[in-house]
Amino acid sequence: MKNLFLLFLMLLSTIASSQEQKLLISRYESVDLVVDKFVGIDKFGFQYFIKNNVLFKQKDGQSLEYKNLSLGKITRVDLQNPLKLLLFYEDFNTIVTLDNQLNETQRVNFSENTTPIIVSATGIASQNRFWIYNSLTQQLGLYDYLKNTLQPLASPFQENLNYYDSDFNYFQWIDEKGNWNICDVFGKITTIGKVDAFERLQFIGDRQLLYSNEGQLHILDLRNDKKYILENVDKSFESFYYKDQILSIFTAHGITNYKITIP
Repeated sequence: MKNLFLLFLMLLSTIASSQEQKLLISRYESVDLVVDKFVGIDKFGFQYFIKNNVLFKQKDGQSLEYKNLSLGKITRVDLQNPLKLLLFYEDFNTIVTLDNQLNETQRVNFSENTTPIIVSATGIASQNRFWIYNSLTQQLGLYDYLKNTLQPLASPFQENLNYYDSDFNYFQWIDEKGNWNICDVFGKITTIGKVDAFERLQFIGDRQLLYSNEGQLHILDLRNDKKYILENVDKSFESFYYKDQILSIFTAHGITNYKITIP
């Protein structure tokens, strides 16, 4: 009987630890801004957003813009290096890079490559390279934009990408079965774990991600095996962006910033 009681206590402890904890966050700033898409904030505090398919960079009354309507819709903007922004135009299979004044510095049209490449995921990598997911081969690779060469990194993916992001050294993605994977610049792939159903998602740290589902924001922390639901957040959000303990919530009326500390 004593052993059975101890087993019962252990089971209760396991259930409690796996339950989602509430995390109360505090609102401290709201900014009126009517745009089509809020992109994010760089390390210098500049805000980036898209309106009428034009990229804007804005801070303290200073505003810059980049427009290239001939390439169609802007699919992705990589902000990790404010001195070399990456814009991806998926419809035209093209990457454009910009300097910190939003002047175009480079354009790569992969449809003109001697070896066929159809890009469906990309980002800036280290050492003059782009991360490239080639949907023709279903392979992830590194494209050297000085040599115009693509180095495949791994075997073809078995599942399609549902979400992805990257930094200089790592490419992370969630596949259609909810598997969270990460690949380094040497081609080593590690499966982190499983992710719940989501509508929007952002990787925010080592084995940590922020995601939305049915109007609620959640944090999944696989490093510490914890899950949180964020309280006191405007549920009418269209997107969100997290950086340096600041959560920016974008609605149809503007941006609301919250201070958030992840335990």
